Amino acid sequence: MAIRKQVHTYVVKSFECDRKDTLRLLTLLNLFQDIADDSANEIGIGYDYLRTVGKAWVLIAMNVEIDRMPHLQEEITLKSWPSDTSALYTEREFEVWSADGERIIRACSQWIVIDFASRRPVHLKEWLPEYEPIREKVMLEGRFPKLPAVEREDYSERFLVRYDDIDRNNHVNNAIYPLWASESLVPEYRLAHEPARLDINFKKEGLFGEKILVHTQMDADTSLHSIKAEDGRELARVQFSWR
Repeated sequence: MAIRKQVHTYVVKSFECDRKDTLRLLTLLNLFQDIADDSANEIGIGYDYLRTVGKAWVLIAMNVEIDRMPHLQEEITLKSWPSDTSALYTEREFEVWSADGERIIRACSQWIVIDFASRRPVHLKEWLPEYEPIREKVMLEGRFPKLPAVEREDYSERFLVRYDDIDRNNHVNNAIYPLWASESLVPEYRLAHEPARLDINFKKEGLFGEKILVHTQMDADTSLHSIKAEDGRELARVQFSWR
């Protein structure tokens, strides 16, 4: 099956911006999900198709490099395409371009398909139609690093999984984890810094009503976060580089 890059043009709205009139990180990650959904649907491997066979996409890793965030009322172009595949996972790329042709954000992601009942990974070729990825990768180095464990707790913060944090797969939406991590920094530091790079390893599902604890280790302008449920399950590891 021949495929093409998915392209969306978008204008940044006021309710999507932070105190500096720049796009919120949460919104950026949701825009990535939106364009990935459209791309997967066009190929015939989207959410609706998978649900008919009792399966679902799950994000397991993502890397995002941010030169700058888009500004209020700025027109941006998002691009996304599947770039690689194996027996158990696929890879997907993302780019954000300014109206004057500057690439301001790039990201890569790794996905698996799980059985919705057992919540276990399945072999992709048994459930997905044949397609040839666009083998163009926005990052050649530093893709999907295995993040280390937090060895020293400099800060910690608690959160409750709200109803609005849950997505169509009935677990915490993947965009919420880096939000929790970024909110676990000292307020004065967070107000003075912006994310330059984000790395995420997803490990377990977070569920509605659970109490969440974020353990944070800070080294210079790099923060490493372990996100755990109250029962001790580690749900994700997140690492930020800040500028």
